Amino acid sequence: MTHLEEELQKLKVEMTEMADLVTSQIQKSLTALVEEDIDLASEVIFNEKRVNAYELSIDKECENILALLNPFATDMRFVFATLKINSNFERIGDSAEGIAQYLIMAGKCFDKELLKSCRFAEMADTVNSMLSSISKAYANGDTKLARTIFNQDTILDEINKNATDVIATYLKGKSANIHQALYLLTIIRKLERVGDHTTNIAEEIIFHMEAKILKHVKKLKKLEQ
Repeated sequence: MTHLEEELQKLKVEMTEMADLVTSQIQKSLTALVEEDIDLASEVIFNEKRVNAYELSIDKECENILALLNPFATDMRFVFATLKINSNFERIGDSAEGIAQYLIMAGKCFDKELLKSCRFAEMADTVNSMLSSISKAYANGDTKLARTIFNQDTILDEINKNATDVIATYLKGKSANIHQALYLLTIIRKLERVGDHTTNIAEEIIFHMEAKILKHVKKLKKLEQ
C-alpha cells in the first residue's frame, strides 16, 4: 500500500466515524424529544464539540493530501467529495444540537397530539433511516443505496410543507402553547434541512464513484413539479 493509499484509507475511516457520531446525535436528539429526556438532550449538546473536532481534523487531512500527495482522477474526486460530505455532516450535527437545545428551552413535554398531527414520528423515522443509509453508502461506496435518499427526502419535504398549516390550526384552540408549537415548527424545519444535507452527501458519493455530477437534483425536481 502506497503512502497515498494509506492516507486515503485513514481519511475514509475518520469520515465514517464522524458519520456514525452524527447519526447517533440525531437519533439521540429525537429520542430525547419524544421521551422527554433532558439528560439525553444535554449529552447531545455536550458531544457537539466532538463533531466539530472531527470536522477540523478531516478538513486538515483533505488539505494535506491535496497539497502534498497530488491525488488524481478517482482519488482526487474522493478527497473533494469527502471535503463536502464533511461540511454537510457538521451541519447535520448542528441540527442535532439545536433540537436538543429547543427541547430544554421548551421546559415541558411536547403535546403528543400535535406531534401526531405533524407526522413527527414518521419524519423522525425517515431522517434516521436516511442517515443510517447514507453512512453505509459512504463506507461501502454504494451508489445504489445513496440513490434511495432522493425519494425519502420527498417525505420530509411534504411533512415540512404541511407543518405550518397544522400548527396554525392547533394554535387557534391552544394559543397558550404558542412557544412550544413554534419550537416544534423550528425543529421540523431543521429536520427538513437534515434531509437536504443528506441529499447533498448522496450526490457527492455518486460524484466520487461514477464521476457524475448530480448537483441541485432537488431543485430540478421541484421545477419539474
